[in-house]
Amino acid sequence: MNKKDLTLALLVIIVWGANFTVIKLGLGGVPSMLLAASRYIFALSAIAFVKRPAVEWRYVVAYGMTVGVGQFSCLFYAMDIGMPAGIASIVLQSQAFFTILFAAILLKEAVKVRQVVGLVVAATGLYFIGGNVGSNELSSIPLAALLLTLLGAAFWGFSNIVVRYAANRAASRGETLDMLSLVVWSSLVPPLPLLAIALMLDTPQTLFHAISNLNALSIFAVLYLAFCATLFGYGTWSGLLAKYPAGRVAPLSLLVPITGLITAQIVLNEKLSKMQWLGGLVILLGLIISNFGCSPMQRLFKTKDV
Repeated sequence: MNKKDLTLALLVIIVWGANFTVIKLGLGGVPSMLLAASRYIFALSAIAFVKRPAVEWRYVVAYGMTVGVGQFSCLFYAMDIGMPAGIASIVLQSQAFFTILFAAILLKEAVKVRQVVGLVVAATGLYFIGGNVGSNELSSIPLAALLLTLLGAAFWGFSNIVVRYAANRAASRGETLDMLSLVVWSSLVPPLPLLAIALMLDTPQTLFHAISNLNALSIFAVLYLAFCATLFGYGTWSGLLAKYPAGRVAPLSLLVPITGLITAQIVLNEKLSKMQWLGGLVILLGLIISNFGCSPMQRLFKTKDV
């Protein structure tokens, strides 16, 4: 990977890591489901510039429902009821293990020993993080918030299986699935279901009041989530995946929780217990083992001039 593309990859990682802090900031002035819906409503503007993905609508709808409605409704509400931004950035990465599980069940893929070991290690880290769930300490995490974040990770994992089916379908016709196109066009799906959930959680008056009293921070959060985290993030990442082998690009996403923790610490001044910090590091270790086994990672960061 040349220096320019590595810089772009690291920029995406920073943007995605900061995404959790921005969500937390946005929730300060906008109800959770309204904020999630707004992310997609603004992202819809890119449809005019992006060609429809080369797959049937059922895949577009399935992806929109699993990621946009399933993952983000769980994540946004979990963060609204007490899930710390930094910890959320780590726990959500358990999607990798849900992906392995769903792939084994639905795609009949074999589960490797290193993946099982990584899962056990990550589960230990999750135990450390949840060690003070329900306590009255400053760094405690509500049980519902932790479970919802895990459920969001499960939806993300299932969406990866949807992508696999869609990619195989496109390949059967001699075409390549464009992930940016899938992300943009699937943005048509989440707004209405998310708004319906918003009406279940809040009164119309509450939602209208939030919309009519948006402050600068709330507007920034919505625009960041729509254009930076969604369009720029997925657009750049898809371009890198098209240019380089997936094994060279995808593992870099393991750095997202690191930037997520750092951003939350600086901007939100989140106070985590030592056990939660340890748990986060153990989960990252589990992810690394699952993806690489015991092989070194230095080759991912080797650069060369164009």
